[in-house]
Amino acid sequence: MSRVISSYDNCDRFVDAFCGTGAVSEVAGLLGRDVWANDTMVSATIMTAARLLSHDQVSFSRLDGYDGAINRLNQTPARTGYFHRTYSPASALHAGTARRYFTEENAARIDAMRSLISDWREGGDISPDEEKLLLADLIAGVNRCANIAGTYGCFLSKWQSAALRPIVLQPRLLKDFATELDTTTHDVADLVTAENDLVYLDPPYTKRQYASYYHIIETLVLGDEPRVEGVSGLRPWQHKASAFCYKRRALDALVSLVENIGSRHVILSYSAEGHVDLLELEEMLSRSGKIVTTPIEEVGRYRPNRSASANGDTVTEYILTYARRGARKSSPMPRNVILEGATA
Repeated sequence: MSRVISSYDNCDRFVDAFCGTGAVSEVAGLLGRDVWANDTMVSATIMTAARLLSHDQVSFSRLDGYDGAINRLNQTPARTGYFHRTYSPASALHAGTARRYFTEENAARIDAMRSLISDWREGGDISPDEEKLLLADLIAGVNRCANIAGTYGCFLSKWQSAALRPIVLQPRLLKDFATELDTTTHDVADLVTAENDLVYLDPPYTKRQYASYYHIIETLVLGDEPRVEGVSGLRPWQHKASAFCYKRRALDALVSLVENIGSRHVILSYSAEGHVDLLELEEMLSRSGKIVTTPIEEVGRYRPNRSASANGDTVTEYILTYARRGARKSSPMPRNVILEGATA
């Protein structure tokens, strides 16, 4: 990806429209590009921002430095709160079902750590950037001790060994220089990009809705303690359902997005596992611009069940580069958000 981004040396800002965990935004930042990272998930923008922070931006001067802040979080006593009563076996007393996302001890420590970060921010002990960094580190610690099979769509019925270990936060390596970064949580259809921006699109490509599969880390970041439902304890997420996850809508939605985006140059990430046919996508986009498709690597397949496992161990990823010919189309871009109750 570094070589692809570097090849657009005449483009200005790098726009990561579905930033996710921020891996590609980090590459662009290391190349010296200004970055605009967008995602409808607040947790995604937090993880992305943390990847791009430099030493100078997060001194933690009131907490004996970054390591000092992490040490205080690791040493804070457990405190039963929302995560303990909602996402540990203690939920049996409150919701009638024992959710095993976290052990009771780890859930109570998550509550304590999240509360301490809030106290520091409200008390002026940490800056907004320092808060983002600690929240991203808390997400990483939570992921390491979660009793799940890759996502938070559901918990496992039996405890995995990693879930039984105490949660521990770890400081990360920070950058030596700062990246000019803007973060937003807009619907992708609302992004107003400049013609000379370089836009990177990595939309959802299967039926898995990110808002439901990563609901717990979204709650962790927001700290809003929503009412949840079902055995999995899902927070309300339907208002963030993506058109790209619906097989009947994904192709038209993706083509319209690319063709109507304000920038002339678009880089599109594509997976052979997706339900958009590659040949159809290439054919439709070639009507309005120049398309170059490059296979980049085989990656391990996410296998949540036997059916997925039967499809093989790896899946091929591709990079499509698109250069629009002439002026962009004037038709409105499709909304990424599907109203609650929408069907495929």
